[in-house]
Amino acid sequence: MPRVVVRGAGLPSVVLGPGESLLFGRAPHGLFRPGPGRVAVALPDCAPHVSRLVGELAVGADVVALTWLGAGEAQLSGLFDAPGGARRVILTRSASALLDAGENQLVLLRGRRDAAGRFADLVVTLDVEPATRDAPVEPVGAGDTRTGPGLARGGRDWFVALALAEPWLVGADDYPRPPSNREIFERVREWHGYAWNLHRPQRVDEAIRAISAIAFGAADDPYLAPRAGRLLNTRFAVARRAAEVRLVTAADLAEVERAARNRKLPPPPGSSGGPAAP
Repeated sequence: MPRVVVRGAGLPSVVLGPGESLLFGRAPHGLFRPGPGRVAVALPDCAPHVSRLVGELAVGADVVALTWLGAGEAQLSGLFDAPGGARRVILTRSASALLDAGENQLVLLRGRRDAAGRFADLVVTLDVEPATRDAPVEPVGAGDTRTGPGLARGGRDWFVALALAEPWLVGADDYPRPPSNREIFERVREWHGYAWNLHRPQRVDEAIRAISAIAFGAADDPYLAPRAGRLLNTRFAVARRAAEVRLVTAADLAEVERAARNRKLPPPPGSSGGPAAP
């Protein structure tokens, strides 16, 4: 069953599972009938010409559908597992599209207004991931202990956190610097087989910002505080913190290393695809 993580600049990550839907726009609250599994999110810094309700993202048992409800247009790009490669479509009012597995980008052209009043594109990332397993849902009482904030296991940000915190997870905490964007991309590609869009350095930076927000919380997030030192020092702090609060663990690292080795092993003799035994 699919699982969707919705991200955007200034937008808290939203995770949707089967049977849930997300309505979003400049001010969507009050424009729909609330119900179980239906949530609304206001996109930050929207230009005044953006509709109050622009779209609905619905997650089904097998597919994820986006229905465009806004007065203007938007571009939808499927970047990785789209049939035949990357695709780009234009969404107009009442148009629907099924999202591809992997990362999809929804772009509202000139939909964001900055502090100076200038218009820029507003980008929302829709990451469609298959659920690894169905965890039983248990009622949580007022006195029960709950798991703290974390990363979606097996997702892009989880793999970036693993690569970023690797020196601390293997005990090399005297490593002179945190891994670079290129090193993170190569490690994720080695472990996972493909690396989303992490070949673009700005995507690695976005993932690290998301990791920082979860690892530190809004009150202590170093990316939200005035920066006295170099950006490298901030990345070092995020890497160490991700390991300390166990967003990723040494066991996670061992598991992905083992999975990567198994993918590289040749088939045993006599099996299909290997030489026959004498």
